[in-house]
Amino acid sequence: MEEKDAKSALSVNSGVEQPPIVNPNAFAQFKRKKRNPLTLEEYVDGIRSGNRTILSQAITLIESSLPEHNELAQQIIERCLPYTGNSVRIGITGVPGVGKSTFIEAIGSQITALGHQLAVLAIDPSSERSKGSILGDKTRMETLCADPKAFIRPSPSAGSLGGVARKTRESIILCEAAGFDVIFIETVGVGQSETAVHSMVDFFLLLMLAGAGDELQGIKRGIMEMADLIAITKADGANAMKAKSAKIEYQSALMLFPATESGWSPLVETCSSVDKVGIMKIWEHIESYTSLVKSNNFFYTRRKEQAKYWMIEAINNSLMRNFYGNEAVKENLEILEEMVLEDKISSFAAAKKLLSIYFSSQK
Repeated sequence: MEEKDAKSALSVNSGVEQPPIVNPNAFAQFKRKKRNPLTLEEYVDGIRSGNRTILSQAITLIESSLPEHNELAQQIIERCLPYTGNSVRIGITGVPGVGKSTFIEAIGSQITALGHQLAVLAIDPSSERSKGSILGDKTRMETLCADPKAFIRPSPSAGSLGGVARKTRESIILCEAAGFDVIFIETVGVGQSETAVHSMVDFFLLLMLAGAGDELQGIKRGIMEMADLIAITKADGANAMKAKSAKIEYQSALMLFPATESGWSPLVETCSSVDKVGIMKIWEHIESYTSLVKSNNFFYTRRKEQAKYWMIEAINNSLMRNFYGNEAVKENLEILEEMVLEDKISSFAAAKKLLSIYFSSQK
């Protein structure tokens, strides 16, 4: 047997020693980063210097639900507040499929070419079941993503009203402190809850499609009353004539609305994001609007009203979290829900009882 093995044609060489699969320093680097998180000063200095990585990390802190993150985020916001207010905030909304991302990339590229610094806060819808989001807006804005003068931040709506992330307004503050003078807030879609977007922007842009049914259906949603400009998108090819007809109908409809407090008369334009037609004209209208409202002080008055509105919203959100997080309320909530479902108690009586339980626990 041994003789047979010795004559075998098969032989195994020792070969080259294989390097480790994982970088041995990787874990050490990771631990070092975890051990030494950024300080408040480092966050503020990084944001003020325009560091995109630190800005993104700060926005992540704002979006976090952890109490320790929230406390640091509020400190960062307070330190950044003196450097804010120097931007034009533009809300962009429209029905799904209207081409919001394509439009933003088209107009965004032209805005940065003029020397502006652009931040895009894109709100991505969250799943009601998994609570997750695709956050795919960056994949639809390939050119703008590569622009050094643009910053795109997709955020999950996390069930917020109208698809506006609860912390979007605070993210605006950080973007302004980082030097961005034009800020887009792209929302999920059109609905009555778009009031939330309207209450945090200076200019409200409504994108609409032509040939997708009765153009005047927009009036029923009340969304047109908030729009400073309506843009009929995809006005190219065979759709160009439909877009012109839709423009006339919308212009006629806008004449029925009362005069705006700003003194601005809402306009209707057609545009093609693919052919880059009519895009620059929309930006010129935004500049004209900004000049007008700054000259008559409506711009600054509205900003103050918005700050007051969001203070009240912050109080309401805090009270709601405190209420539902209360242990006494948690213990009785399901019991009272069952009683309401079984018609043993009215909804109003159950609510009153829960509030009574909550206030008693606060004493």
